[in-house]
Amino acid sequence: MASSNLVAPVLLRAATTTAPTLLRAATPALLRTVRPNRVLPPLARSSRPLTTLRSPLTTSTARRLFSTTSPRRSDDENPLNAERESDQVDVVIVGGGPSGLSAAIRFKQLANEAGNEDLRVVLLEKAGDMGNHILSGAVIQPDAINELLPDWLSEENENRFDGATAVTSEKMRFLTSKAAIWIPEPPQMKNHGNYIVSLNQLTKWMSERAEELGVEVYPGFAASEVLYDDNGAVKGVATNDLGIGRDGKPKGNFERGMEFHARVTMLAEGCHGSLTKQVSKKFDLRKDSCPQTYGLGIKEVWEVKPENFNKGHVAHSMGWPLPLNTYGGAFMYHFGENKVALGLVVGLDYPNPWLSPYQEFQRMKHHPFFAKTLEGGKCISYGARALNEGGFQSIPKCVFPGGTLIGDTAGFLNVPKVKGTHSAMRSGMLAAESAFNAITAEPESDKPIVLSEYEQKLKDSSIWKELKEVRNMRPSFNSPLSFFGGLAYSGLTAYVLKGKEPWTFKHQHPDWAATKTADSMKKIEYPKPDGVLSFDILTSVSRTGTNHEEDQPVHLRVADWDKHAEKEWPRFKGLENRFCPAGVYEYVPDETKKEGVRFQINSQNCIHCKTCDIKAPSQDINWTTPQGGEGPKYFMT
Repeated sequence: MASSNLVAPVLLRAATTTAPTLLRAATPALLRTVRPNRVLPPLARSSRPLTTLRSPLTTSTARRLFSTTSPRRSDDENPLNAERESDQVDVVIVGGGPSGLSAAIRFKQLANEAGNEDLRVVLLEKAGDMGNHILSGAVIQPDAINELLPDWLSEENENRFDGATAVTSEKMRFLTSKAAIWIPEPPQMKNHGNYIVSLNQLTKWMSERAEELGVEVYPGFAASEVLYDDNGAVKGVATNDLGIGRDGKPKGNFERGMEFHARVTMLAEGCHGSLTKQVSKKFDLRKDSCPQTYGLGIKEVWEVKPENFNKGHVAHSMGWPLPLNTYGGAFMYHFGENKVALGLVVGLDYPNPWLSPYQEFQRMKHHPFFAKTLEGGKCISYGARALNEGGFQSIPKCVFPGGTLIGDTAGFLNVPKVKGTHSAMRSGMLAAESAFNAITAEPESDKPIVLSEYEQKLKDSSIWKELKEVRNMRPSFNSPLSFFGGLAYSGLTAYVLKGKEPWTFKHQHPDWAATKTADSMKKIEYPKPDGVLSFDILTSVSRTGTNHEEDQPVHLRVADWDKHAEKEWPRFKGLENRFCPAGVYEYVPDETKKEGVRFQINSQNCIHCKTCDIKAPSQDINWTTPQGGEGPKYFMT
């Protein structure tokens, strides 16, 4: 049983005002009277925290200024009911990952080329700085970024991205507990012409290119609410309030959130976005699609000895340590200078509640296939993130009145290819083109925009073709064919059928429904970490740089912690603290409680992977955004 003071060794608490708070503090007095000149040269973003800048005025000029309406005081004088300041823009994008940045860049490219520099694009990112919450393998297929930013690797471009490593070799293995058996890679997994990158670094670089074009990029602003007009169409988003205590009452530093009203709202939140959940329910976007199914990706970055480094090498594996009833696989990518990205993806439809994806990853590293590379090296980074695995049959309707879903929040990951960045970027570009056409066609209209053109562009795109071709591979493993039958079927469709079969396998149920009770499954005993190749969870969480102010409402919402324990503990014996890769959930011995244990949420440890929202069998854990700027601060992920 884990210790009840799990959080204490991991986190340093911020005693100073956060950057988003200081930025917002500058806006009310200044921004009602100051209008930004949208054709100014791009403003450099300081790498220092905003708390180190000398004055609110300096802070406000460190980024493009807002143009806001003045708030009116609520009649009941309750600050929580005060009207929020608002800003009217043309496009608001929620999420600063590859899809959101691609949409922002493409829209401004079109606007600037057409002489419409005044068209405003605001991008809101909940992380304290761009890229801080981004985690992926990642080997990227470069077709989308080649089209969006053709000189991204050009030696003649002084602002080129310098973190791409060309793939030079690759191999695929099926692992047993001690052996690594060669198996052929499906054609979708071939990586000739692809690049290994840190997606964390790439998105930082892309955000700078967006600002150069005039995109207003605001990290540290967590969009927490969808706004609707009188007819029920989406009219924008609101950021969450700051300075609320755990008791739900405003503190002395309380700051009301801001509203961003837009003609088009693009949700680019990544997998299982909190606002995407809201609009999906309101507009029934999943009515004609299968349930989404997910994987949990756990990743470390290592510095390895030069003699163990093979620059540009890509390795994938299936099999051990995962049982045959659990879908998943591992990757190991050699990139940069003596850096290795190592990870395990576990399908969250696994049945055994005793299984811990984190512990499976830790013991995996002791296999000779991985250990010989890691020997003598040093782990420098850790992170985890859920990813969509449902594919073609799980794509929801991506358009609603006033907005769109783009990127991984819509589920464009190609699982057999082990890639999604190119599709995420492509979808953002298509949405931007559709939004630009719609806005410029009726520049003065107040009617809600419905981007029907985006729907058609998606169906005509490489995204649709790719995902349709491989649509039966992932669900074949959950069919009566089971693991080896699914492996054989995947080979058949990859090499022979190529997606032309007239049938489509369905995902029958959501991942949480696959979980069996603890007494019906074999308990798994995991070895203790050795501190060399494998690590305890607190050590790993410390490598994420995650931080949340303690005195705020718990952003992992469970209506009644005691009732949750009374229902879940007898059935699953602590499933939550095994599926969470950050030690957020615990069952602490407590004889005063009905089941002899107390359910505890250490929300300060949260690394925003969303696994709890997906896998909890009673679906009573709701992941919401904490204060803007909080969460992990990933490095090289």
